[in-house]
Amino acid sequence: MSDIIRLLPDALANQIAAGEVVQRPSSVLKELLENAIDAKSTQIQVIIKDAGKSLIQVTDNGIGMSETDARLSFERHATSKIRETEDLFRIRTMGFRGEALASIAAVAQVEMKSRRSEDELGTCIAVEGSEVKKQEPVQLTQGTTISVKNLFFNVPARRNFLKSNPVEMRHLNDEFQRVALANPEVSLSIYHNDLEIYNLPGGKLSQRIVGLFGKNYREQLVAVTEDTTHLNVHGYIGKPEFSKKTRGEQFFFVNNRYIKNNYLNHAVVNAFEGLMRDDHYPFYVLYIEIDPTHIDINVHPTKTEIKFDDERTVYGVIRAAVKQALGTHNIAPSLDFDQDVNFSAIGSGPSAPSFSDKDFDSRGGESPFRSAPREVSMPRFPDKRGFDREWQKLYEGLEDEPAQSAPRTEGMSLTLESAANRMEGAGGGSEKTHADAQVVFQIHRRYICTQVKSGIMLIDQQPAHERIMFEKYLETLSSQSGASQQSLFPQTVTLNPSDFSLVMELSDEIHALGFSFEPFGHNALIINGVPADVQGQNEKELFEGLIDQYKDFRSQLSLDKYENLARSMAKRAAVKPGQTLQPEEMRALIDQLFACSNPNYSPDGGQTFALLSMDKIGSFFNA
Repeated sequence: MSDIIRLLPDALANQIAAGEVVQRPSSVLKELLENAIDAKSTQIQVIIKDAGKSLIQVTDNGIGMSETDARLSFERHATSKIRETEDLFRIRTMGFRGEALASIAAVAQVEMKSRRSEDELGTCIAVEGSEVKKQEPVQLTQGTTISVKNLFFNVPARRNFLKSNPVEMRHLNDEFQRVALANPEVSLSIYHNDLEIYNLPGGKLSQRIVGLFGKNYREQLVAVTEDTTHLNVHGYIGKPEFSKKTRGEQFFFVNNRYIKNNYLNHAVVNAFEGLMRDDHYPFYVLYIEIDPTHIDINVHPTKTEIKFDDERTVYGVIRAAVKQALGTHNIAPSLDFDQDVNFSAIGSGPSAPSFSDKDFDSRGGESPFRSAPREVSMPRFPDKRGFDREWQKLYEGLEDEPAQSAPRTEGMSLTLESAANRMEGAGGGSEKTHADAQVVFQIHRRYICTQVKSGIMLIDQQPAHERIMFEKYLETLSSQSGASQQSLFPQTVTLNPSDFSLVMELSDEIHALGFSFEPFGHNALIINGVPADVQGQNEKELFEGLIDQYKDFRSQLSLDKYENLARSMAKRAAVKPGQTLQPEEMRALIDQLFACSNPNYSPDGGQTFALLSMDKIGSFFNA
């Protein structure tokens, strides 16, 4: 029997290695940018064509390579940074010439031009499918230019798996942002199809953040600094009021290398405990400097996941650093140790504390907007008459307010229809319409209450409306029949490049919902109209909210585009708790809810209504 094990040809081995390193155009850009950074470049220019499928060109002004180094950089296992095994645990650089060039050259047409300062001429090498096509001297300035053309030209199956141009461009933007944040002192620019996306001068980290994410980030940055014997932490976090419902603006860098680590992310979120809602995420760009011997960066082929030898210590330092930054900038509540608590918030006499209108909001609970803390204690009433007086104060101002009035800052009163208060001779006696027979009212402007045959039905207005709108938008997207209400004054929305690419990717679907918009300058859109069934919402806030909600669902759930957009739009367009509804609106909501294919649950699985049977109601009164 003949032998069956044989060595693979170099070209095939390189293609297999490329499967781990080169997953999409953004993988190529990452490797080329890291090589340029390691070459001590101060200026880097990126040119993209066709979302990287046709061309990715990176030009730097680094130290360049000699003729021999340029040729060896395309060989497998060639490196300029590792000499012995111990060097694997002392890596401080990003990539190194030759680490990924061999894999990239196996699946693309690559041309490299490089020259050192001491050389008169540079070197030009062309490699196609691991085969060197030419190597010749060339005149150029100091630095290196690498052009990667026709990615996966010789692996059609891999090329067919690439996504649309907007999707691939979004991934390219993500990689560019990470390298730009890791190296704020380096000037970086990127162009796509001859259109400038970013042009970032070298400078401070705060300037780089504002250059990448927009001018509105300038007012939300809070500096973080913590130096310990084990590691150093520095960077910026965003103020809690600027937190978002979507992930994606959280960046960790260890020794200037971008990483993903859910455990350390929990440390930051935990430091914000009590300062923002549970379903929101803070912005942060944090750098960790640690001895390379305490980490292992070779856990993942792309090196975005690393291991710490003492992860709990790193967690504690990061959490403490963020909490200290929040406290230093008077964002987190702090204790006043100079105040004598025994003499604060105490009334002048032994009488019972009085209740003011400010102590209660329109929902009947304690107002969250009080400017000063109040002592919490059980009221003491000297006699029954005092008890009655204090009890009645809770209902002052409610007697004269009619049912279903416009929103007010005071509470709401309600008059229920009955034979005792029905006016004689009104409406012709006993005849009643269906609308008159169906008595509906709101509870705390959140729940809708109506009588049913078996008892009482309570409907949570927001989840119920979300179910209605979700099924409506899903049908609209399927039939491409969304109606648009044109705006009297069109609004301009400026997005970051990643969100702009996402909007272009979903352009047809967003138009199908009923939005009318068009590109308007650099990463900007002009909103000419919104869906006709959305009333009373700001066009800009609605559009931006739709994109944020879409990204949030995409990061947490596996949904197709139509379902994600329908759920996102329903979430943003549905009525919210605290919104007053007229009786006709409540009746329409009930009718539409039970016309849905699944009225019991909202799109995210929450219950839309509950029934209280007569037996259940009776049990409250019959012990």
